[in-house]
Amino acid sequence: MIKISKVEPSVSDRIKGHLNAITTAFVQALKPDRITVEYPRERRRYPDNFRGILIFDKDRCVSCFRCAQICPANAIKMEFYDNYYPSVDYAKCIFCHFCVESCPTGALRSSKVHDVAFKSLDDMYIHTNSMMSIPEIVREEEIEVEYEIEDGKLKLRREVVEKLEVDYERRRLILKKELSSLEVPPPIPVRKRAYCKDPESCLGCRICASVCPRNAIKYDRKKRIMSIDIEKCVGCGFCVRHCPMEILDLKVM
Repeated sequence: MIKISKVEPSVSDRIKGHLNAITTAFVQALKPDRITVEYPRERRRYPDNFRGILIFDKDRCVSCFRCAQICPANAIKMEFYDNYYPSVDYAKCIFCHFCVESCPTGALRSSKVHDVAFKSLDDMYIHTNSMMSIPEIVREEEIEVEYEIEDGKLKLRREVVEKLEVDYERRRLILKKELSSLEVPPPIPVRKRAYCKDPESCLGCRICASVCPRNAIKYDRKKRIMSIDIEKCVGCGFCVRHCPMEILDLKVM
């Protein structure tokens, strides 16, 4: 059996230890080399591609159902108000924001709001009428902070003020700058519009015209010709899904 005796530090060692602690505190107070965010009084600045609570613009929605169909978690359902608009169950939502990327008119947008408190699981289901109103945001933080780190050391701590809605224009400019530094041409925006690939097989049922949320499809009864106004068409694909002859499709224009 080995008996370990208690080590008592000398008075000089104790004084030296206290002086080192006080010196470290002064150095960190004047020129910190570590990151400490005093949440919720302050919080770190979120990146430009942050995905938080969805913001819905009713005036832009064309009720194409694309957001509900593309949602991998089945978190979005369409409810009838004066038309069909999305509702979101945040108990299911995985914040992939496929709905935002696929929305042809930009009716759904990202925000940087993520720390939301719900009283129950039922309250996490945001119905259409609640989606239309801007949520009340109570911000506890006084400032946002942004850090620049170089070679594993803190180079700069900057206090910033930012909006909680994602700035898509800023994201586009940052992406363009990054691609230019890599000598890669910027991506060309893809614009898909509906077209008829086999007009002779058209039955003249006019289902496509009746379901089009933008009234972009017209049917001339005398000439029995269906025409699509590509300026009005937003490429939602609603007519493509409802065509009984499957002669409508989307193509890049």
